[in-house]
Amino acid sequence: MSIQMLTQIFLQYGALFIFLLVLLEYMNLPGLPAGIIMPLAGIWASKGKISFVTVMIITVLAGLLGSWLLYLLGRLGGGLFIPWYLKRFPGQRPRIEKYLEMLRKKGAMSVFISKLIPVARTIISIPAGAVKMDFLLYTISSAGGILIWNFVLVGAGYWAGDAALKWFALN
Repeated sequence: MSIQMLTQIFLQYGALFIFLLVLLEYMNLPGLPAGIIMPLAGIWASKGKISFVTVMIITVLAGLLGSWLLYLLGRLGGGLFIPWYLKRFPGQRPRIEKYLEMLRKKGAMSVFISKLIPVARTIISIPAGAVKMDFLLYTISSAGGILIWNFVLVGAGYWAGDAALKWFALN
């Protein structure tokens, strides 16, 4: 899917399209990476089609919903999945147990930092649910990391504006 096609879809479907793409991205489902989706939303905001604040609210809410769904998956299925995984891959046991213990002890900080690291930012939700991290604490630490991550990406698109579109068109 080209940048031009994405831009047309953004214009046609608006905020709902942004929400859906970001939700799917935060659920770690195949699709477009955040490095494309969110800067395009920022470019869209720079053109006055939607406010920057609105884009931020939409992307943070979509990110939180996607994270909550993965947290729920970990909370409901982690007790079954982790023992199965450790049985299937016994060499991973020390590493997995170490990470789960760290998550139990420093959960909020682990989640917050993980939300700033590509790939880890979506995956962390499952083990957080599996160790039954307090949901409110999980939500607060997730929201902080999601806000910063999304601000950087949406902001890059917003401030780069047309220059970014020209660069994409050349490459």
